[in-house]
Amino acid sequence: MRIFERTTRFLSEEWRLLVTVRPSDRPWQMPFAAALSSGLPLFVGAWFGHLDYGLVSALGGQVFLYLPPTPLHHRMAGLMALAFVMTACYALGAMSRHLPLATVPVVFVLTTLVTMLCRFYRVAPPGPLFFVMAASIAIYAPTPVVEIPLMVGLLAMGTILAAVVAFLYSLYTLSRRPPEPIPPPDADFDVVILEPLIIGASVGVAMAIALALQMERAYWVPTSCLAVIQGVSLRAVWTRQLHRILGTALGMVLTVAILSLPLDPWSIAAVMMALAFVIETAIVRHYAFAAIFITPLTILLADATALGHGMPIDLITARFVDICLGSVLGLIGAVVLHSPRCRTAIGGVIRRIAATAH
Repeated sequence: MRIFERTTRFLSEEWRLLVTVRPSDRPWQMPFAAALSSGLPLFVGAWFGHLDYGLVSALGGQVFLYLPPTPLHHRMAGLMALAFVMTACYALGAMSRHLPLATVPVVFVLTTLVTMLCRFYRVAPPGPLFFVMAASIAIYAPTPVVEIPLMVGLLAMGTILAAVVAFLYSLYTLSRRPPEPIPPPDADFDVVILEPLIIGASVGVAMAIALALQMERAYWVPTSCLAVIQGVSLRAVWTRQLHRILGTALGMVLTVAILSLPLDPWSIAAVMMALAFVIETAIVRHYAFAAIFITPLTILLADATALGHGMPIDLITARFVDICLGSVLGLIGAVVLHSPRCRTAIGGVIRRIAATAH
């Protein structure tokens, strides 16, 4: 009887979290500006007949999402610094593709360092997610060595456009609401050193497993692992993992519906821009609902140029498997991250290494 009561309470709590819609004071101009940052490069790519170039720049445009609600000088300096970080992550990912033994160490080091950066400077969500996503996509992109500078330049141009949109958006919003104070750096050892190392190791293991299983273009495994493991508690990680898998499953249905349309470069750009607007409107209110639209957007962002080759259902199924595997690995990593015994043991080792280095 006690097991039944616990199960009932557990399912009731899960249902409550699933149907809860959080309030938000995010103005509609923010999702619109985010959609412009990622959508305009796609229209430029469609205009010149190079949607693949537009997709790379659109990935760089995601840096707009890191715009903080602080005074103008701080938000623009911070955004441009993060634009450099995203460009560097993409470049290192593209180069490591041609050095197979370096792939997992690069993912581990990048995830750890970017997470440390985001923790120290209190960068708001999505935190290190898009930086690791950019590196992971670059690792699996079939880019010849001689074209790496071109691809890196395209992504950098996308970040520049995002900075321009962010500046204009900031001028508008700061004239209507006061900025928030600049948060001080966080110097806590566990937050800035210990947790990023565990998160980086978890994402590195996720990449290693994807490579060992020879999963084709499995960039969503490490990305999903990172997206899930970032919860503030094990309970939050469990809920996020469950909502991500459920939202992804429903998003696959939406993806099939979108891909059944007669898409051309212009319509792909319009659809992706609309999806970006819906996601940034919904994600602060309900993560599972936003994940429904994240699924087709991310598939189009990474695989739009490959949709004419092979069956789309195969691509969609592969992405669902990648996301489910990454989410489960993220949950396992979170168990280590939030275990007091593991944190004490790992933290002790790190402190001894740091003391030796000094």
